[in-house]
Amino acid sequence: MLRSRKRAIGIALFMILPLVLAACSATGGKKAAQAGNSVAAGHANTQRYTFAMITHAAPGDTFWDIIRHGATAAAAKDNITLKYSSDPDPTKQAALIQDAINSKVDGIAVTDPNPAAICPTIQKARAAGIPVVMFNAGVLNWQACGGMEYFGQDEAIAGLAAGKRLATAGAKHVLCVLQETGQVQLEARCNGVSQGLGSAGTMSKLYVKGTDNAAVLSGITAKLTQDKTIDAVITLGAPIALIAIQSISSAKSTAKLYTFDTNAVEIAKIKSGAVQWAVDQQPYLQGYESVDSLWLYLTNANVLGGGQTVLTGPSFIDASNVAKVAQYAAVGNR
Repeated sequence: MLRSRKRAIGIALFMILPLVLAACSATGGKKAAQAGNSVAAGHANTQRYTFAMITHAAPGDTFWDIIRHGATAAAAKDNITLKYSSDPDPTKQAALIQDAINSKVDGIAVTDPNPAAICPTIQKARAAGIPVVMFNAGVLNWQACGGMEYFGQDEAIAGLAAGKRLATAGAKHVLCVLQETGQVQLEARCNGVSQGLGSAGTMSKLYVKGTDNAAVLSGITAKLTQDKTIDAVITLGAPIALIAIQSISSAKSTAKLYTFDTNAVEIAKIKSGAVQWAVDQQPYLQGYESVDSLWLYLTNANVLGGGQTVLTGPSFIDASNVAKVAQYAAVGNR
């Protein structure tokens, strides 16, 4: 009889225990999650913030579409209203930053291709108490401007790596095509290429107006027609590379083509061999991390990088890995 009563008590306790645990989870666990603002993977239920992303994107440059894809994905995850604007004119870009300050956004993600024109306005944002992260352009001055973090590649390092690969490929005279004047990150790329080439070859610069396709085509074609010693062309953006393919053909040049940055069409050209390889700074990551890091700072006081640049590149896309990358390029993420 005693054994039967003990068994009955044991069964009762076994049945009650899950109810007790559920009650604990529904009170203490829920309060703990609320106290932590539910900072977790998935879709955040934290306070809705408004962030401004302001870049120096030129009209028609598909590189920035990839950055926006990353930024939009992070905004959707983090419950963020994202306001994107851009202007390749540094004075007008600075005005866009001031507009964001005036509208009292909760955070700003910004590029800085021209520190003299843009940095003072970034400092105004910080003085107004708005957290600022920087990305893509401004690797040498982001801390002086007041950026909390920087996401991108060091263009001097990327250029150096590209130059070394060109030297290994046997390039003797490299034409580096710049689509804008006065942008520090573009100059750093070409200068790095020259340094990487070292004594193995020489490098010439050609400036073109990147927003005028006809001018780009005629400029590169004329240079290749004039100087047949050029055996390698490296462009600093995917749209320019696609035009350079036409120029090489029109000039009847034997130069091989290389580039910085990618888009879906250019990935196909790497697969076909029209472009040998691309330096990839992974722009999707730059857009994503810029937005996500602002959210992490506002919801959990996190700051990435330990005071150092968070590098997203360089990596290289060539015949060895282009098939893998192509599937992501097809949906606009590489």
